[in-house]
Amino acid sequence: MPPAIEIKQVCKRYGSFSALTDIDLEIHCGEFFALLGPNGAGKTTLISIIAGLSIANCGTAKVMGHNVTTSYQQARLNLGIVPQELVFDPFFTVREILRIQSGYYGIKDNTCWIDEIIERLDLTDKADANMRALSGGMKRRVLVAQALVHKPPVIILDEPTAGVDVELRQTLWEFIQQLNRDGHTVVLTTHYLEEAETLCNRVAMLKEGKIIALDNTQNLIGKLTSGNSLRLRLLPDTLPKSLQALQINHSGGMYELRINDYARMEFILSALRSEQIQILEMHLQQPDLEDVFVRLMRNG
Repeated sequence: MPPAIEIKQVCKRYGSFSALTDIDLEIHCGEFFALLGPNGAGKTTLISIIAGLSIANCGTAKVMGHNVTTSYQQARLNLGIVPQELVFDPFFTVREILRIQSGYYGIKDNTCWIDEIIERLDLTDKADANMRALSGGMKRRVLVAQALVHKPPVIILDEPTAGVDVELRQTLWEFIQQLNRDGHTVVLTTHYLEEAETLCNRVAMLKEGKIIALDNTQNLIGKLTSGNSLRLRLLPDTLPKSLQALQINHSGGMYELRINDYARMEFILSALRSEQIQILEMHLQQPDLEDVFVRLMRNG
């Protein structure tokens, strides 16, 4: 089976500006994959090339083995995209929009699947409402429904939860996770890094049009952070000599100590007890994907 998405040496330039440079990327079938980067890193440009909305200056892009330019019809049939922008037709109801979208893909009778999508995205009460009457969050749900109406094996979500409420996030992720468990490949771009860390198996990070990190989520966190740390506020405000080698930082009255494993915590607590130093405040700091992201964007 070919990769769900295969990108080889893709470049995109706008005049003298290089939006993407030599992008190589394979996303495997069944993955839940995160494509991360700051604004202007090239994420949406890459998605536009995969979707056939923009043509690369060089390189190739394939969806389920189908070239997005030479076999564009098959590539489109295998792909569903939820765009970042709220784009909608104001003249139709939610159900009519989904029926029309089905027709674009040559699906004549899609009623059962449309009803399931409407129910799973909690749109039942709005199914016969005009799109103009929907809130921003409801419109975004409809965009997700449109992307899924032809049951594509590959789904790209471009900032799907930007500016939406907690209820929609939970409803959306429950549905998308079920689709992923059923075998759909999901590609997510988001600025909510906790979502990417929780949901995604692998992560690619873009900066200035280049991939600067690509790995399993936990591998990235393990390789690019210094491990756990313990933050302490002490009385008196002093650190025993036996612990000074562990000190990372001391600011705002808080000592930050490096701990490579949890057994080190007992050594720290014992050292403080022996010096009769009282702990006023204690926090265990565990590295996460946001720590990796910030470090790479600064130094990568």
